Amino acid sequence: MNLPKNHITSIFTGFALVVASVFLFSFSTTTPNTFAEEEGGAIYSDDHHVMIFDNSEKLSVKTDAGTVAEVLERAGISISEVDKVEPSPDTTINSDNFYINIYRAHPAVVTVGTTSKYVMTASYDPATVASDAGIDIYDGDTIDTVVGDNFLEAGSTATYKVNRNGGRTITVEEAIPFDEELASDPEMNAGESKVTQVGEDGVKVLQYKVNFIDGVEVSRELISESVTKEPVKRITTQGTKNTSNTPTTTNTAISPEQAECANWARQAGVSESDLSAALFLIYHESGCRTDAANPSGAYGIPQALPGSKMASAGADWQTNPVTQIRWMAGYVSRYGGWQGAYSFWLSHHWY
Repeated sequence: MNLPKNHITSIFTGFALVVASVFLFSFSTTTPNTFAEEEGGAIYSDDHHVMIFDNSEKLSVKTDAGTVAEVLERAGISISEVDKVEPSPDTTINSDNFYINIYRAHPAVVTVGTTSKYVMTASYDPATVASDAGIDIYDGDTIDTVVGDNFLEAGSTATYKVNRNGGRTITVEEAIPFDEELASDPEMNAGESKVTQVGEDGVKVLQYKVNFIDGVEVSRELISESVTKEPVKRITTQGTKNTSNTPTTTNTAISPEQAECANWARQAGVSESDLSAALFLIYHESGCRTDAANPSGAYGIPQALPGSKMASAGADWQTNPVTQIRWMAGYVSRYGGWQGAYSFWLSHHWY
């Protein structure tokens, strides 16, 4: 059947409008709430824009999330252990128009002499790739990118060749951890706290003289050190204003179901006055399960991201509830302790 040209145009226009309406409705109902703004130096939870760059993909979201990890989780974006996220997943969302960059890991082979090492790396910088492969690059060394003659044999794996040029020094960068500072605010209710300055690690550059025996490194001697970026301390402000409506403690009753978890918390050093606040946070995070896992990579009772962070509290961090709660106690110190974290959670539903 032949239709008039103007009738065909009308049908096509109507169909396009329906498709566009369905798309707009789907987007508006599925866009994740994923942000916090900085106002007057204090961080408040609110809906703001975050731009996520994932390789060649770009996603703009609105969020009341508190950290980079929470933004990515709400947006349904998975990160592997070898992918790189900037800023780091535990970074607080502290400004509007916040940018998150995701660098996906890719395979690479690094050769030095007759040794070849395979590595999954998120970097394309030759020196960083070599470092990820566990190969030291001495001052004066060069790295060539090797193009394979047979793509079917080499695949898409990047190959780098390290050329040793007799370097006898090595220059490395190290992070300078930022300090923590607690401040008081008489206008803020007691038991409340907020991060008023986000901490940033500094950077220092160290140069070592390397001693070799038969071409094998045996020792290093520090010959120079300089700071290229000063650390910025993190400041947490705690309220000191007493009001009758401000809860300074939680209900101290412990249910029979929580008794075992409460004992673990006591062994981890949680005081009786903080116990109920600690259990409140613990059960909201994981139900007090040591093996609680989240697709984002968060793990354990405190949902540490990544879970390996808890190794700082003990080598048995994967299975020991006391070790996990001990690490969690260190984490809530940024809010001034368990009570501060509890009060923050009541106001924001995250901490």
